[in-house]
Amino acid sequence: MLKIRYYGDPVLRKKAEKVTEFDSDLEQIVKDMLETMYVNSGIGLAANQVGILKQIIVIDTGTKEKPDIKILINPEIVNCSKEKTEYEEGCLSFPGLLEKIQRPAQITVKCQDIKGNICEFDADGLLSIVIQHEYDHINGILFIDKMSPVKRLVHNKKLSEIKKLSKEKK
Repeated sequence: MLKIRYYGDPVLRKKAEKVTEFDSDLEQIVKDMLETMYVNSGIGLAANQVGILKQIIVIDTGTKEKPDIKILINPEIVNCSKEKTEYEEGCLSFPGLLEKIQRPAQITVKCQDIKGNICEFDADGLLSIVIQHEYDHINGILFIDKMSPVKRLVHNKKLSEIKKLSKEKK
């Protein structure tokens, strides 16, 4: 299992690099990321959240009985709807912090699969939200950056606690 990096860790603000090798090492990283996500009760995880600066995202918006796993390598959001949706988001890098974030309701994603094949698909609902959240991560953007200054101020104490936790985990 990999170690989740918490708010305050500089790796979370770095832009991830494109994956160029589609090999057994990549498969192992994806497997370890999925295991880490499940153990931490997450539904999405970007590689830089576990200290790997590669454009890798794992998602499972299904259930334990019927998983719906998506592996996105080198993803790009190529289209966004003008229609917005609001969803209460959480983040494994921000334990205990939840906030409503507004994002495009529908997106079109272009990415590669674990073998390097190019794929493109549309997403809406929870899948769209999770992809956008994790896509932000690989670009060094955190969900608190989407909050209004007032909402960030409201969460200031919690953010300080998470930063402290991040330092303790090093």
